[in-house]
Amino acid sequence: MAQAKYDWYQTETAVTVTILLKNAIEKNYSVQLEQNMLNLRADGIEPLTITLWNPINVEQSSHKATPSKVEVKLAKLIGQRWDALERKAEPAEGHPQSTGTAAAKKKHDWDKISKEIEKDDDTKDDVNELFKKIYADASEDTRKAMMKSYYESGGTVLSTNWAEVGAQEVEVKPPDGCEYKKW
Repeated sequence: MAQAKYDWYQTETAVTVTILLKNAIEKNYSVQLEQNMLNLRADGIEPLTITLWNPINVEQSSHKATPSKVEVKLAKLIGQRWDALERKAEPAEGHPQSTGTAAAKKKHDWDKISKEIEKDDDTKDDVNELFKKIYADASEDTRKAMMKSYYESGGTVLSTNWAEVGAQEVEVKPPDGCEYKKW
């Protein structure tokens, strides 16, 4: 018998499990939901049993079949994000964990990565805020120097010294390892 393939996604209030199963109605599929368990049985496939990450509200959960899949909508009891769909059994003490390829794969904490990206964005905003503050608090000559140096250098130089910038044209100075091309 074939093994059913499935995928899942979540919102704050529900988890949706999509199980690929062609002609589910013809295969006499059945879904049984328990507070911590999802069971699917159908003709021609191995029974699918998933121990859920967190408990669900069985009465508010539902399922429907389409020509290519069965979609099971699980209502969360607790409105928090699940780390995974399935809660794996904890290994007993003294038993080494398997060293198979699945165990060797590195898991990504996407929430942590998202927070790091937001932090980087905040840092970029901090630099922009710094330049805005410098420009806002500057004298008229400093503002002219900043505008002229940035414009004439194609964005590669930002100077606040009007005596230097006002006397001559500002030279383009791209970062090391880069070359400036005028379009």
